[in-house]
Amino acid sequence: MTNSTATGDRGLLETRFSMGATAVAAIAALVGLAFGWMGYNDGMLPVVGELGILTGVIGLLFGLGIAVVAFVAAVYMEPGFGE
Repeated sequence: MTNSTATGDRGLLETRFSMGATAVAAIAALVGLAFGWMGYNDGMLPVVGELGILTGVIGLLFGLGIAVVAFVAAVYMEPGFGE
């Protein structure tokens, strides 16, 4: 196996990029869950206004979608040219 196709032995929290992407994934998942919960309970946000169940589900799916993409990037992204 060549050096460019070999998978490194770096863990999920070994590089700055993977730590940042994992943090973004965690924050996006928490924000998505908060939107879903607030929409289920007919909550209210200062900028958006009153959240209905549909708005909460859309916020939940949007947040969880960003979290999945960021987590996949954290797991599978290889280091750049500097390493």
